[in-house]
Amino acid sequence: MATIDIFAPAKINLFLHVTGRQNDGYHLLDSLVVFADIGDDIVITEATDYSLSIQGLFRKALDPTYQNSITDAVHLAAKAAHREPHLHIKLTKNLPVASGIGGGSSDAAATLLACQRLWKTSHLPTTAEIVSTLGADVPVCLHRRPTRVGGIGDVLNDVGPIPACDLVLVNPGFELPTAAVFKSFNQPFSTPVRAMPKAGWRDVDDLAHFIDTTRNDLEQPATTIVPAIGKVLRGLSSQAGCRAARMSGSGATCFGLFATPADAQLATINILRLNAGWWVKAGRLLPSGPPLT
Repeated sequence: MATIDIFAPAKINLFLHVTGRQNDGYHLLDSLVVFADIGDDIVITEATDYSLSIQGLFRKALDPTYQNSITDAVHLAAKAAHREPHLHIKLTKNLPVASGIGGGSSDAAATLLACQRLWKTSHLPTTAEIVSTLGADVPVCLHRRPTRVGGIGDVLNDVGPIPACDLVLVNPGFELPTAAVFKSFNQPFSTPVRAMPKAGWRDVDDLAHFIDTTRNDLEQPATTIVPAIGKVLRGLSSQAGCRAARMSGSGATCFGLFATPADAQLATINILRLNAGWWVKAGRLLPSGPPLT
């Protein structure tokens, strides 16, 4: 039976401004989203019925028999393609859940793309269906390229080249549901960031300088819920070669951009030595996004 392997990369919000709120409760955002070479792995095989198995470091955080983003994505894709959802899916869950780096959203997007290829169909659910059923981060994860995201996650615009920066991702071991962070958000709305450079950014220092002119508006409410986020950011910022440190998405995962792979690896060792229970991974930003397989 046909099988497809697909990588579901971590989604990184280099900045995130909350610019308003719709009458239906959805917040309006302005964000620069990129992807890392750290992520989950998914293997999808044609079968006679539907099943999901989960392995990997964070396998215990998900129950394959309950509702989850992959199962929801399969059924949504099957409906769009007029197919039965007869697939076996094996997820290697390497990313922490509810952590601000789009693990579930990236898994859902990768599943949609894999179903499209496996079933040899051009049909995908509409953006509105994806947002309402799977979540506002799924459209950009489906896009899989450095993107400026607006609206409620449904307005996507490609941006200039992103340098292949080295980075470190750190999560202090707390799940942080997005809804809880937005519920705690009580700041004035921000204005969107001015137009970004069409030519992109030359190197990590150029990108870090740009990031310093922006912020993540969800950092304050997230830190109120999980104070350890502040410790993570201080820990990243204090490492040699760290050019920028910020929380991604609604947290609690934070990222640091580093000048060299050696700096990123040393930072990983240093942070883990002092915080044995944290999840810490070194990797790289993907300038053009991840390959499909």
